[in-house]
Amino acid sequence: MSLRMMRSIRASALVAGALFGAGGAGAQTAVLYGLLDASGSYIKPVGSNDHLLHLTDGNMQQSFIGVRGSEDLGGGLRAVYRLESYLRVDVGAAGRDITDGFWAREASAGLSGSFGTTVLGRTPSPLWLAITSFNPFGESFGFSPTVRQYFGGAMLGDTRWNNSVWYTNNPRDPLRVVFSANADETTPGDSNGHNLGLSISYVTGPFAATIVGETVRNSSQPLPPGFDRQTVVHGAATYDFQFVRVYGQAGQIKTEATEDTRTTSYQIGMAVPIGTGLILVAYGRQHISTPSSSTTDRTTSIGYDYFLSKRTDIYIAAMYEKLSNVSSGNTFAGGVRFKF
Repeated sequence: MSLRMMRSIRASALVAGALFGAGGAGAQTAVLYGLLDASGSYIKPVGSNDHLLHLTDGNMQQSFIGVRGSEDLGGGLRAVYRLESYLRVDVGAAGRDITDGFWAREASAGLSGSFGTTVLGRTPSPLWLAITSFNPFGESFGFSPTVRQYFGGAMLGDTRWNNSVWYTNNPRDPLRVVFSANADETTPGDSNGHNLGLSISYVTGPFAATIVGETVRNSSQPLPPGFDRQTVVHGAATYDFQFVRVYGQAGQIKTEATEDTRTTSYQIGMAVPIGTGLILVAYGRQHISTPSSSTTDRTTSIGYDYFLSKRTDIYIAAMYEKLSNVSSGNTFAGGVRFKF
């Protein structure tokens, strides 16, 4: 089975669900869909001598359930909406943790037509989409170096932005644009400003590349003392050679606060089709420097993802992480993922 076919299987599985309604102007549709990911994990955290055995949710991809729909308004214009909630399969609860709102993965409504799609609400940031799209491990917080390094501490904003306006052009166009901006709705007089993000991608045949820039000035998460803004520039590319797809990405984060921080990161990786499975490999390095200190994180991951069907796959993966001046950490996991 080719890598291109494997990607097609993943895409078709993600849009599978129950479809209600009929064609014609004024018709409404609603699709129920989601993903469940559960695994057993052996974990030795960085800087710790503890060895933990966990039943873990979302090692390869965070579980979620969603519903999306549209109404045909005529003339090629449609009203669209999307509601998605994270799930923790291991404890049977909503959210990535107890701080998440119920529809924390996405909650948006807007219009779609020949101009593209514009929605309002809680939406994914352009940087999150770029990092996870050009990545052999996709959205994996368990094993993707860049996902862990960016959104496990370096980035001050979440993977999603509240109170945002989000736009993308027609996804069939080879040149693709994603723009997002949010309103800071914190305590009056305590506003730092709006978040802004823009990505421009070129996708044609086996090649794709993107460049994304973001400015973060507000967050639902705690900010460092004296925080003013965080700016990010990130680039990524991938090429499918059929027998292997290769990935590369690199970026820089600058945080302006009482103590400024500069972070540089890169990741290289590949996905190799073997029968009805994929061998996944990634290596990432991140260097964080402040006027008083510096830290380097090196992470290597390898995994095997085997597709039992269009909707179900099982995986095994291992990760080794080395952080400056502390003992190394590692993770081993085996799990199952089901898409509906």
